[in-house]
Parts: sequence; C-alpha cells; structure tokens
Amino acid sequence: MSDPANGGAAPIPITVEFTGGLEILFANERNHKISLPGRLDDGSNPNISYLLHYLVDNLMKDQRKELFIMEDNVRPGILVLINDADWELEGEEKYELQAGDNIVFVSTLHGG
Repeated sequence: MSDPANGGAAPIPITVEFTGGLEILFANERNHKISLPGRLDDGSNPNISYLLHYLVDNLMKDQRKELFIMEDNVRPGILVLINDADWELEGEEKYELQAGDNIVFVSTLHGG
C-alpha cells in the first residue's frame, strides 16, 4: 500500500537486533521491529546511514551515542550484518533498505 506522505512509497518494515552489549544502549532490548518511510524527503530511499540516525534519534535510550556511532558512521568495533552478510559486501552505509531486512549490530569490543 502506498503512502502519499512518503511520496507514494510503501513503508519499509525491518528488524534490527543489537548484541554483544549494544542492547544496553537501547533499553536492554535486543530485537526491534521498525517501519521506515519508503521514500525520504529528498526523494531517495532509506539506507543504512539513514537507519543509524533513526536509531539514535528514536530508539536509543542511553545518552552516550558515541558508543554506537562516530563521525556519522558505526563506531569501530561494531560489526554490522545485513541479512546475515557482512555489510561490507552490501555497500556498507549506502545499502538501500528493503522490506523484511534483518540488520544486526554486534559489538566486538570486550574489556580485558
């Protein structure tokens, strides 16, 4: 179903998962089902870069956003999987989100 408010594009339902300790930044919830606009204000499709800002602005409960993003990208030490594939194989932050995508953020940083 198209949405006139989104330039006629249907919303994009996706699942986002946080593991490896990142869930602490998101109210200790690992899994989030969210719906993103099918088309952004500038006419483009939402991508991972848009998703990062959306997550910080709408889901992140912790004020320490630098633990998740740094310089408008995922902080070093966080692995991003798009449908179980490393995001580097999918175009990283430029990957355009599709309905049903499963995006997983895994912290690989451990104290020691």
